[in-house]
Amino acid sequence: MKLSEILHLDNIIPDLQSGDKKKVLEELASVISATYPYVGMDSLVRVLLERERLGSTGIGDGVAIPHGKFHGVNEPVISFGRSLKGVDFDSMDGQPVNIFFLLVAPENSASIHLKALARIARILKNAAFRKLLMEANTKEDLYQTIIQSDEEF
Repeated sequence: MKLSEILHLDNIIPDLQSGDKKKVLEELASVISATYPYVGMDSLVRVLLERERLGSTGIGDGVAIPHGKFHGVNEPVISFGRSLKGVDFDSMDGQPVNIFFLLVAPENSASIHLKALARIARILKNAAFRKLLMEANTKEDLYQTIIQSDEEF
């Protein structure tokens, strides 16, 4: 599964404005709700916060991959957000998070969900990729950086 199949330009936020976990999740969920109107933002945020209660999806190195399964989704969907100032996301390394990939998957799709999570985590291990994401100037630059890096892995 390629990220280009599940990430759309409209689902990229180049400069997240929120300063806390819940508000960041709301911002990331709002673009998914705008693109997929059958996904209610409030319901999606509730699912994501429930997942966060199990343990933070802030994996370290300035990265978080909030995710959850949602009953109204037929295929995986991603939104991407970048916080230039960083957000306290209860990350494993205690550091602020700048790079967010929000993954929403169908309720009955364990393997698709895990494959998409693994793909995102794999490309985010690359420090040069994370640096390119932080240096990108526009939404389009971010999208191209993600798609090109995904092709390399």
